[in-house]
Amino acid sequence: MADYFVHPQAIVETSRIGRGSRIWAFAHILPNAVVGEECNVCDHTFIENDVVIGDRVTIKCGVQIWDGVHIEDDVFIGPNATFTNDPLPRSKHHLDQYPKTWVRHGASIGANATILAGVTIGRQAMVGAGAVVTRSVPPHAVVVGNPARIIRYMDSETPAAEPAAVAGTGPSEIRVDGVRVHRAPVIRDMRGDLSAREVGDGLPFAPRRYFAIFDVPSKEVRGEHAHRELEQLLICLRGSMALVADDGTHRQEIPLDSPEIAVYVPPMVWCVQYKYSADALLLVLASDVYSPEDYIRDYDQFLAERPAYERRNRGG
Repeated sequence: MADYFVHPQAIVETSRIGRGSRIWAFAHILPNAVVGEECNVCDHTFIENDVVIGDRVTIKCGVQIWDGVHIEDDVFIGPNATFTNDPLPRSKHHLDQYPKTWVRHGASIGANATILAGVTIGRQAMVGAGAVVTRSVPPHAVVVGNPARIIRYMDSETPAAEPAAVAGTGPSEIRVDGVRVHRAPVIRDMRGDLSAREVGDGLPFAPRRYFAIFDVPSKEVRGEHAHRELEQLLICLRGSMALVADDGTHRQEIPLDSPEIAVYVPPMVWCVQYKYSADALLLVLASDVYSPEDYIRDYDQFLAERPAYERRNRGG
């Protein structure tokens, strides 16, 4: 006897449905689809063959999930959200292989959102109602609009770089492990402004490299990685932008809108930069030369490596 529920008016052609799942009226699931445990598949949904759905997924009414879509655990999909799987569809033309679309663990997709083929909705991301997602969404990002744009990050704490948080010239700790906000005065006179930092006084390490980021369209997001060994100091010399720092437990958004403010980022902190103003000029000082092997560009890989880093640095 099946240990899941199927409404008498549903058409369920697959036997690969997990314990405790519920399939409601007028849902249609094709033979090769996989549905995990404790899922709730609501009325008038359609699930094609090359589809894998994880555990505890909620799929509200009117959703169609086509070949090539993979949905991980604890995902919410709102009413009438639309997935696509062919970037250039033609009637009676079928692809040999469809682009893979991923909805990662814990993400939510709002009602009437449209997800284009081949994108990834990152872990714990939030897609707003009616959004049209044309490119991958980073973990924890909140996106809205057409085309969808990032407006903030989920669960980011109150910005650290408010005047009270960076008063004086010493470093200010924030909740993200090892990240510090430094403030150094800008010397201003009629000849122009001057900002300076020295090793041990506002500059936590001797730099071996610098790079500058500028002319970034406001819609773009940069960073989206962690470093295994590299230390960095970020200073926005002109304009403004925002840094999101994440240690896997705490996440904080830090605005950089003055050369007085510098943010020190130690190894093994995931960083994202966004909200660039049109005139923003970001200077980054780095503790070592460029090494591709030092980068972690996948958030799940970062979460997997972070505990070993914590044990190593706490002597455990």
